[in-house]
Amino acid sequence: MKQVTDTGAIEKAVDEIIAANPDQVAKVQAKPSLAGWFVGQVMKSTGGKANPQAVQALVKAKLGIEE
Repeated sequence: MKQVTDTGAIEKAVDEIIAANPDQVAKVQAKPSLAGWFVGQVMKSTGGKANPQAVQALVKAKLGIEE
């Protein structure tokens, strides 16, 4: 199983998950620790092949969450 490190493909998956879950976006912005939910959904949508660190970085960047 090859890990996906193509940020374009990962970013597309992140965008789709964010767009499909506006309620979760509001929850994460109120409580940033919930960002892991998005990471999990992206990992599920990529069959677990996406690089988890890249997914987490993109999720945080897209949602405007500071570490």
